[in-house]
Amino acid sequence: MLKQFCVTPSMGKRLIGKAMALHPDIKKVLKRGTLVIIAGTTNGYAAEEILKSLGQAEGFTREGFRRGMVVAPGAEAIEADYPGDVVIRNGEWQQGKTIFDVADDLETGDVVLKGANAFDARGQAAVHVAHPKGGTILAAISAMIGRRVQLLVPVGLEKRVLEDIHVLARRLNAPDAEGVRLLPIPGRIFTELDAIKLMTGAEACLVAAGGVYGAEGASRLGISGSEEQVQTATELIEAIADEPPCRV
Repeated sequence: MLKQFCVTPSMGKRLIGKAMALHPDIKKVLKRGTLVIIAGTTNGYAAEEILKSLGQAEGFTREGFRRGMVVAPGAEAIEADYPGDVVIRNGEWQQGKTIFDVADDLETGDVVLKGANAFDARGQAAVHVAHPKGGTILAAISAMIGRRVQLLVPVGLEKRVLEDIHVLARRLNAPDAEGVRLLPIPGRIFTELDAIKLMTGAEACLVAAGGVYGAEGASRLGISGSEEQVQTATELIEAIADEPPCRV
C-alpha cells in the first residue's frame, strides 16, 4: 500500500521534532548524560518537543532560537533575544547555557543535535560558516572526534543538494569565493523520511517537490507499508497539516 502526501518545510520541522523526542539515543541520554541542542530553526522544534516530553517546556520559545538564518530576499527576521542553546543534563534543562559552556565536559555517550544547511544523496551534511573561528560546529566536532560524543543532524528535505558535499565545500571555501563558507560535518542526518519510519514503521521516499500557495519548497512523499502503518502515518501528517510557516 502506498499513499502520497505534501509536506511543507514547517510541517517537516515539526515531524522531525516529534521524532527526536522518541529517538532511542535521545531517550537514553535524557536518563543519564548530556544532550545539547544547538540553536537553529529545525532544532527549535526538536527542543520544543523534547522539553515537552520532560514536562519542562515552560519558559522555552523558538523565537530567537537561532544564530543565523537564510531568509527570502528583502525579508526581515523578527527581533528576538537569543536564549542560548538547550542543554539537558540527566533529564534536567540547564537554562541559559550554550555548547561553549559544556563542550569540554561532554563525554562518550552524550549527544549533540546540530542542524545543517545542505546534505547530499550519500547522507553527507554540511553547515554554513560565517564566524571567522568556525562557530558552534567546531565545538561539537571537537567533542565528537575527541570523546566519541554522538552528533545527530536533524535536517529537512528542502536542504538536499545534487553534488557531493565535499566538492561544493571546495568551491565555496576557495580564496576567490564570496559569501559564507561550507563545512562538511561527520554527523548522522535525520530527515522527515527517518522521522516517519521511526514513528510509524512505514517507509517513506521523496517522489516530487515544490508547489505554490504555501507549498513552495515542500516535499511530496510516497509512504508505503502495511495498512496500519500507512494509516498511522496519515493520522500523523494530518495532525500537523496546519503547522504555520516558521517565523523565529
